Amino acid sequence: MFKVMKIRNLAFMALVLPLFLFSCNQTGSYSGMNDDIDTISYALGVSIGNNIKEGGLDTLNADALAAAISEIYEDKETSFTVEEANTILSEYFASLQTRKNDENMQEGEEFLEQNLTEEDVQETETGLQYIVLEEGEGPQPEPTDKVRVHYTGTLIDGTVFDSSRERGEPAEFFLNRVIPGWTEGLQLMKVGGHYKFFVPSQLAYGANPRPGGVIEPNMVLIFDVELLEILESDELPEGQPGQ
Repeated sequence: MFKVMKIRNLAFMALVLPLFLFSCNQTGSYSGMNDDIDTISYALGVSIGNNIKEGGLDTLNADALAAAISEIYEDKETSFTVEEANTILSEYFASLQTRKNDENMQEGEEFLEQNLTEEDVQETETGLQYIVLEEGEGPQPEPTDKVRVHYTGTLIDGTVFDSSRERGEPAEFFLNRVIPGWTEGLQLMKVGGHYKFFVPSQLAYGANPRPGGVIEPNMVLIFDVELLEILESDELPEGQPGQ
C-alpha cells in the first residue's frame, strides 16, 4: 500500500517552496499558483500523486480524489468514513499485490520452461537451472563451508540488483546461511569454476523478499557466480547475497 506523506513543518514549506518554484521553469500544465497556499496545494498533489502511482495504482479518477479532499476541508459529510475508506484501500491494494505476485510466478515459470530449451542449460531435481561457463579444478564446498565468490545478480529482464563485482570486493558467506539456490548451486562447483544459476522463486526469496528492494515476491533470479576460494572460519558473516 502506498505511503501517506506527512507534512511536519507546513510554515517552512510555505516560505521555501514559492522561492524554489519561482526560480525554476514551470513546465507543468497547471497555471493557478498565485500564492503560497496554491503552491503548497500543488506540491502536495505532486507528492500524493507520485506515492499513489508508485504504490501500483496506474489510473485514478482525479475528480473523485479532489471531491473527497474538498469535502474533508469543507467539513461536509463524505460518502465513506475514514475507517471505511481505509478498509476499501487495504482490500484493494492487497488484491493488487496478490495479482502482481501471481503474474511474477507465471512469468518466472514461463521463463524457466523456455530457458530449459536453451543450449547447455541443465536442471537439478529441485528445479535449479544452471550453465557451466568454466569448470573449476579445485575442491567442492560442503554446506557448512565458508566461501569467497564474485557474483552478479539480475532479474530475468536484466536488471542488476546486487553485484560483488560492482563493489570491487568478493563476498564471503557460509553456504548454509544463504538462499537454497545458492546452497545447492555452489556445491555443484569446484574452486575456480564459473557458473550461471537460474533460481526459481521457491529456491530464492519466495513470497517474502526483503522490503524496499527491486526483488518482488515470486521472482526468478539469475546469478553469475565465480567460486574463488573455500575459507576456514568460525565467524558468521552478516547478510547474504541478493538482498
